[in-house]
Amino acid sequence: MFLFDWTFLILIPALIFSLIAQGLVNRTWKKTSKIPSDSGITASDFADIVASKEGLFIKVVPVTGVLTDHYNPINKTLALSEEVFHSESIGALSICAHELGHAIQHKTGYIPLKVRNSIVPVVNFGSSAALPLFFVGFIFAWKTLMDIGIIFFAGALLFHLVTLPVELDASKRALLILKNYIPEEKVSLARSMLFAAALTYIAAIAVALSQLIRLLILREARE
Repeated sequence: MFLFDWTFLILIPALIFSLIAQGLVNRTWKKTSKIPSDSGITASDFADIVASKEGLFIKVVPVTGVLTDHYNPINKTLALSEEVFHSESIGALSICAHELGHAIQHKTGYIPLKVRNSIVPVVNFGSSAALPLFFVGFIFAWKTLMDIGIIFFAGALLFHLVTLPVELDASKRALLILKNYIPEEKVSLARSMLFAAALTYIAAIAVALSQLIRLLILREARE
């Protein structure tokens, strides 16, 4: 029954915020994906042009899914969801420019990106093990196991905190790039797409922080 205790209420505001942030991303994408950028180029061509100009030796490829766009620093691949890959819209170029921002960060040795990438393997393991370890410890009143779970979960929160400045910086770089390819009057539309995406990272921090607070309360309450 501990899964339904009152501390779960701590998560509700953050979860609502997360849903609002994701909804804003979807609505903003639907809006900006229908507005032409007037650049005359698709997002994939845009990526190739900017990569050449910035001296980025990357491969641009399409991937399945909706808004699954990402930059992989391991194989220097910029993956664009198929809807973005073939589109000339403001939304598509904004998303592409953001991922190009990550590629530029990688090329220039942006420190927060290096930190984030270095802790990914540890965080992936820790975040998946944190809650099972904590609640096994909770059930059997093993506070040491609960503490390990809390430490692992704190690592996940640290990852989100490191990720935020990386994403904000990528969006800042994206806007600087976009200003050279889209009309000035449409820059605000690109900014709205990037802002909506940034909110999802802030929401992730809020959810992780709320969950950590909940775990700490449960830990102290367990006799």
